[in-house]
Amino acid sequence: MDRTGVQIRVFKGVFTVERRRSNSVLAAPHDETPRQGSSNLLTNLTTYQQLMNRLFSFSTSLLLLWVTTTGFVAEADEYPDVRTIAEDLIPPKAEKASPGAGRRVFLDAGRSGDSSMSPVQAVLMLPENWRPGAKWPVFAELPGNGGYRDPRGDQCTGRPEDCSLGYGLTAGEDWIWLCLPFLNGDGSRIAETWWGDAPQYDAGASLKCWQEVLDQICSEYGGDPECMVLAGFSRGAIAVNSIGLREAEFSERWKAFFPNSHYDGVRKWPFPDSDRSSARERLNRLAGRPQLISGEGNQVNETRRYLQETGVELSNIQFLPTGFRNHTDRWVLRPCPSRDVARKWLQNLR
Repeated sequence: MDRTGVQIRVFKGVFTVERRRSNSVLAAPHDETPRQGSSNLLTNLTTYQQLMNRLFSFSTSLLLLWVTTTGFVAEADEYPDVRTIAEDLIPPKAEKASPGAGRRVFLDAGRSGDSSMSPVQAVLMLPENWRPGAKWPVFAELPGNGGYRDPRGDQCTGRPEDCSLGYGLTAGEDWIWLCLPFLNGDGSRIAETWWGDAPQYDAGASLKCWQEVLDQICSEYGGDPECMVLAGFSRGAIAVNSIGLREAEFSERWKAFFPNSHYDGVRKWPFPDSDRSSARERLNRLAGRPQLISGEGNQVNETRRYLQETGVELSNIQFLPTGFRNHTDRWVLRPCPSRDVARKWLQNLR
C-alpha cells in the first residue's frame, strides 16, 4: 500500500486494484466463464465479453503503470501458485522434421571440429501463418539452468526444446520462435548448466552458434534482421545482457529484450565477469532500447533498485511481476494479466 491507500493484491486468477479507504474494487477475472442466466442485464454473450475485455484491459494497464512507477511490495504468500490456473496453451513438441508453418523442429546449429560428433541443435517454430517470401519478426529464447527442481515442483531441464516464453507470448502466430542452446567450451554439446566450461565459463562457442543460426533464420526462413527480440528465463535471463550485450556487433542485432526471472548484475554468479562493474559496461550497450523485465514474486523490485543505482536511463525499461510465486517460465501458458501486458509490449515492437 502506498500513501494514497491503494494496494494491489493477487488472488487466484485475479489481479485486483483496491483503494482501502473507500472499499471500491476493480477486478478482472480470468478463470471464469459467463454463466447462463447469471444476470438479466447481460444475457447477450457478446456484450458480456466486450464488457469483460474492457475491464480486463483497464486493470492490466493499471497493473503495469503501478509496478513501473511505485514498485509495490506484497508478501510471498499473497502470490498464488501458478498451478491454480489451468494452462490454455501447450507448446508443440519438437520433432525431427523439415521446418514448415506451425511445425516445431530441431535445427542443426553447428558441429565441433570433430565431424564424428553429433550436431548441437536449436529448436525452430515457424508461425502458423508463415509463408515464404515475407519478413517475420524473430523471438529468440534462451533456457534456464538444467537440473533445477524446487519444493513447489517447479523444474527446468536447461534444454531449448523445453522453453515456453515464446509460445506463450505469440501463441504460435506472427513471430518466428527460435530457442537457442547454450554450449560447452568447444561447442561439441549442449551445456544444460551455465555456458562454456568451469571455471572460465567462456561464452564464445554459444555466441558463435547463435550468430550462425540467426543468419540462417534470416536467409532461409524470412527472419527480419530489423525486428529481433532476445528473451530468456533464469540463466537465460541473465544471459540476455551478459551474452546478448557482451560484444558490440552482436548486441546491435536486437531490437528489444525480455529477461524473465533474474538479471545480469543484480547478483554475483559463477562466471568471472558477473560483477556489477562488468555488468554496467554491458548495460551501456543497451543504448535506450526497450526491455521488459519480469520475475516472480517481488523480484522485479530488486532489479529496479539495481538499475536505479547504475544511473541508466529507465524510460524504455518496464518492470512486470508475473503475479505468481513460482520460478518457472510456464506462467505465460496461462491466462493472466501479466501475459497480456507482455503480449501487448511484444506486438508494439513490430
